[in-house]
Amino acid sequence: MNTKALISKSLRFPILLSMVLALGACGLPRSGPSQEEILAGSVENGGSTNIVLVDDRIARAARINNPLGFSRSFLNAGLASVERIRPGDLLTITIWENVENGLLTAPGASSTTLPDISVDELGNIFVPYAGVVRASGRTPEELRLKITQLLERQTPDPQIEVRRKAGNGAAVNVVGGVNKQGVYLIQAASQRLTAMLALAGGVSLDPAGTKITVQRGHESGSVWLRDLYANPENDITLRANDRIIVQKDERYFTVLGATSGQKRIDFASRDPSVVDALSLIGGLDGRIADPKGIFIFRIEPPEIANAVLNTAEFTTPQRVAYVIDLTAEESIFVAQSFQIRDRDTIYVTEAPFVSWSRVLDSVAGTVNTLNSVATIASAL
Repeated sequence: MNTKALISKSLRFPILLSMVLALGACGLPRSGPSQEEILAGSVENGGSTNIVLVDDRIARAARINNPLGFSRSFLNAGLASVERIRPGDLLTITIWENVENGLLTAPGASSTTLPDISVDELGNIFVPYAGVVRASGRTPEELRLKITQLLERQTPDPQIEVRRKAGNGAAVNVVGGVNKQGVYLIQAASQRLTAMLALAGGVSLDPAGTKITVQRGHESGSVWLRDLYANPENDITLRANDRIIVQKDERYFTVLGATSGQKRIDFASRDPSVVDALSLIGGLDGRIADPKGIFIFRIEPPEIANAVLNTAEFTTPQRVAYVIDLTAEESIFVAQSFQIRDRDTIYVTEAPFVSWSRVLDSVAGTVNTLNSVATIASAL
């Protein structure tokens, strides 16, 4: 074999190896952008994202309270009369007669029951032999006396019982995360929100993330379950046709990158921190995560962006990537105080050595392959 051929053969391996290294370094799989790539997209580098290193001041400036509560119209609504019959109520009337052949009772029976009599829109009911009787605005006792007065003209000494059942009048609808959904009559013992929830079997959801909403006409108000029990003012009085909705907190955040799990996570508490969020997915992946590169991506309203970036120039929402360095002094305290908000994305970058480790693993495999190729080539 001549010298030129030998040189050509000797150059094939390093040239091919260099090409594989270059291509492998660009195409190796990874969990997402590196810290350097994220920083390259910052406003300082001509990008559109404000990169902010979180400290105690930033954690305070970025915090938004999530108070839920009822408006003054809900809070100032006093106790309503629950004894008065209303249009839409359902009544059950039982009549006893002291004669063998009564007007309403069957032969051999001493009483008859008129079930589920609906109070019409005008507030009236119809009772046989008594005619149309005004029910709305009266208490069951007052209605009993009126029906007795009308019937005793035709049957001696009738005994009347009037019971009000749950209907469309003084009743509320309880739905969602309770043990017994349904329509419940507002009675003296169940005029307030907590009492009605108890009547519905209690809340079946985790109290930490449960929200109670009351819809009244075109108005609605909400309160966290824990705040309902902690603050007596939130225990509002109910009104006919109120709709009580018990539901799980609908907020969530997403975790990506070098963590033990990449997924969308529902809020498990009212104001979770970064530490809370990471604990929900099992923490960082100690094999590949960079504790210096924990990013929280969100769109901040202009007032928060101005406070965080110590300026007054923003009038529109801004892209902000908050960075938490868990290796810094007091970093755990900062991570405990930095609030995670609805639809945040938490991204954990990979440690720098991970990329090199992948390249080296790729090179090792490539070298073995090239050795085999070189062996075959030398035999040709």
